[in-house]
Order: sequence, then structure tokens, then C-alpha cells
Amino acid sequence: MSISELDLVGRPDAEIPPSPPKPCVPTMDVLRERHERLRDQIVAGRQDATERQHRLGKRTARERLALLLDEGSFVEIDMYRRHQAHGLRMEEHKPHTDGVITGSGTIHGRRVFVYAQDFAIFGGSLGEAHAAKIQKVLDLAISTGSPFIGLNDSGGARIQEGVMSLNGYGGIFQRFVQASGVIPLISVVLGPCAGGAAYSAALADFTFMVRDTAHLYLTGPDVVEAVTGERVTHGQLGGTEMHGEHSGVAAFVHDDEESCLDDVRYLVSMLPANNLELPPRGAPRGATTDVRPRFAEIVPVDNSKPYDMREIIAELVDDGEFLETHERWAANVICAFGRIDGQVVGIVANQPLVLAGVLDVPAPQKAARFVRFCDAFSIPLVTLVDVPGFLPGTDQERSGIIRHGAKLLYAYCEATVPRVQVILRKAYGGAYIVMDSRSIGTDVSLAWPTNEIAVMGAEGAVNVIYRRELAAAADPAELRPKLVKEYSDQLAHPHYAAERGLVDDVIDPVQTRAVVARVLEMLGDKRKPQPQRKHGNVPL
Repeated sequence: MSISELDLVGRPDAEIPPSPPKPCVPTMDVLRERHERLRDQIVAGRQDATERQHRLGKRTARERLALLLDEGSFVEIDMYRRHQAHGLRMEEHKPHTDGVITGSGTIHGRRVFVYAQDFAIFGGSLGEAHAAKIQKVLDLAISTGSPFIGLNDSGGARIQEGVMSLNGYGGIFQRFVQASGVIPLISVVLGPCAGGAAYSAALADFTFMVRDTAHLYLTGPDVVEAVTGERVTHGQLGGTEMHGEHSGVAAFVHDDEESCLDDVRYLVSMLPANNLELPPRGAPRGATTDVRPRFAEIVPVDNSKPYDMREIIAELVDDGEFLETHERWAANVICAFGRIDGQVVGIVANQPLVLAGVLDVPAPQKAARFVRFCDAFSIPLVTLVDVPGFLPGTDQERSGIIRHGAKLLYAYCEATVPRVQVILRKAYGGAYIVMDSRSIGTDVSLAWPTNEIAVMGAEGAVNVIYRRELAAAADPAELRPKLVKEYSDQLAHPHYAAERGLVDDVIDPVQTRAVVARVLEMLGDKRKPQPQRKHGNVPL
């Protein structure tokens, strides 16, 4: 009580001044209504921005998540996050989410963690808060052993936040490396993915791109023209043709977002959640007794005639279904996931339709990365061999074919998963060795009666061994076929390698699916401890 109030006490005519009004405390219903209204506004986004995204042929971030995840499974994290940057008028615009939606959901009932960049907010650019949200869900994915999927649609680093944007990228990349080989990492490029953001695609196990709308590059066309004088479009510089056919950055290319995200779901269904689990197994399909006459019909006995190895793979796997990675890049070797008797396998195969299946500079790079992924996630390997050798030439040597070929050699030698080699026809020289031969550790080597394993083809071998005899012969054309037959009969007949233990069985082609299925069943409990070391030195 104040002194003035004390003076009034005891006076009958005194009036006590009224107390100031108490502040109105909102009820829980009012608070709930405000919260729901704000949440609805954040989820709805700006109508004009949504319409602009649709005009560009793109879906919004939330529409993409709805396509990717099981209905009603998404749990959002950090919806209310806003940037705390100052200066350059950043205080005037502080939208919730900061341009990226993060959280977790399920795909076919299996847990995944995701982020989807929102191009409607700051062009999806990455600032400090934006990066922190991605880092948070990456940490959760690692700690829970769940696959991680990033939907990229971003102009790159947020220039207004300076070095903090770059620092944010660094934190993301560090976590990608920590997660590599622990959980599957998938990047999906659905719009621009420029500057530092491009390494989210490069570090991922698999990168998806959508034709026409996806652009992936370190420096954009304006910078390229300013520095080099070269004029180039976004598509020419970083479109799906560039990365799906030439650079090999994109493992999968699709015509639209719907088919792209559907294939992401299919890929996830083939993979284990983490390196401590086995891939999800389907029901047995009776493969161990399955006879397939088509095998013998597809492959010509004449090893100079081409055929499509995809037809062999379709006969080998359950229901003829397989998912091929990097279909347009290094097409002379095929890498694909499929199931044999319900078990997920990784298939590496030479493709006689492209460069006769020869190994050139890109081919072993593609196959080596696939082999290492399969080994990291306990996916057995089946290698289908029909290879005439490494591609000769000064261009290949200058481009480092020795070093790149060593990558595939290293990957197979290091792999501890069950490994089955099937030699369909020719297997010559060093290419035979690096295609998972018995000498580098394949568990079981099978061969068709058409197999021909040798240092080189009979014609080439005769030209080297009998060079002088042919030069001195009265009729070299008559002598050469006799020498070729003699060489083939002695060193390149179907049972030569089997007689020396380098092929475990020569099988009837029609029995290929059944024999491979039985071998995989036999190898199911394979254990191979690795030597104690920090890590090997891959010939990068």
C-alpha cells in the first residue's frame, strides 16, 4: 500500500482508487486456434509461388513428399524454424521453414528421413538455419539406421548469409561421409542444384534427375561465359544428358517427377535400412529348380555376334524385373539390382551390344562403385562375363585406363559378400581377371560350354606366337586356320579352366537360374573377416 493510500485509511469519506485492469489471458482454445491457423498458413504456402512452380512444370516441396512417402506417414521437424540473419534487408522477410521441409516418413512401411527444398522461399537457397535443419535429420537418420533422401531444388548458397552458408554445406557434407556405407544415401534433383549443393548429389549413393527441369553444376552459365567466353545453356551445362550420359553423376534419369519418385520408392524397397541389416527378402519363387530354355536361345555360339545382356538378366531374376543404374553412362557394362528366389542381388554384366562389351575408362568406374555399395550393404554379387578385354589405344592410356581398371579390381578383391561369376562366352586377358575371377576371390565360378577363357582370342594369339612361321609360310592364309584350331583345342576349350580349378562347374545354359539360386543359398552364411587396418588406399 502506498503512502497516499495509508493517509486515506480510517476516513469515512475516502474512496479507494480502482486497481488497474488485469491483462486478458487467452484460453487454451484461443491458443490452439492461433497455433492451427499459423500451421495451416505455413503448410499452404503462398498461392502465387505455388502457381509459379506449377507453371515451371514442377511440384511443390510438400506435393513431392506426398508422392514419395506413404500416405499420412510424414512427421515434420522444425516447421517453425526461421533464419536469424541481419543486414541486406533480411530482417524484412523471415518465413517459417526457411526454405526446406524436413522430417521422417515411411516407404512401403519402412522408416526413412527426408528433406525437400522449397524453391518458393528464397529460391530454396541454403542459409544457416536451412542447413541446420538438414543436418538435424541427417543425424537422426544415422542414429536410427534409416535411409536418407534429399529432394533438391535450390539456387545454391544464400549469398546474403555469406560464409555461414558455406559452413552449412560443410556440415552437411561431413555427415554424408559419416553416413556413407552406414545408411543408403539418395539425392533427387528436381530443379536447380548449383554450387556447393552439387556435392550432395556427388556424395550420395544414387542420384536421380528429372529431364528438362533438373540442372546440376558447380558454376552456372553466366559464370562460365564470364570466365571462359563459352556460351552454354543450363541444360547443356548440367542437364540430364550431361550427367546421365557423360559425367555419370546421375544414376537414374526420368521424364517426370511422378515416375522419378516412384522409382526412388522402388529402389528403397530393394535396399536394407542400414549396414547392420540384410536386404528385405521376398517369398521364394522356386528358382532352384527353374529351367529356362531362353538362355540358350539368346546367346549366339559364335562369340563375334552381339546380343542384349539385359535379356539374360531378365531370365535370371524373379519375374524378369530389375532396376538398372547408370543406364546411359558406360553402357558397355550393366549394373542392376534384382531378386533371385526372393533374395536381392547386385548384378554386374558386360554388354555385348555396346563396344562388344569391352572395358574402357568409364566402365570399371561405374562397376567398382556399384560393387562397393553392394558390399557395404550385404547384397550378394552376381557377375555375368562376356568380355573381349580392355579397350586399347593412346586415348585410353592417356585417360588412365590402368588406374580406373584397378578400381574395379580393388572393389572385387575387397568385397566380402557372396560372389558368383558366370562366364557365358569369351573372357580375355586382364578383363577376365577384374570381372570377379576365381583368382581375385569369387566364391563360385560357373561357365557355359561356350566359354573361352584365355589371354587373348585365338586369332590374336596365333598372330603373336606364330608371327615368324606365318611370315615364312608359302600360304599364310592356309596355315593360319590350322594354327588357330590348334591353339583353341589346347588352351581355349570350355573345360581348360575347369580342369585347373579356376571354374567350379561347366553348366547347361538352361540351368543358369537354378544353379545360381542354389549357389546363393549355399553361400548364405558366408563370413569373411577383414584384416585390421584403418582403411585401404583405393586407386582413386
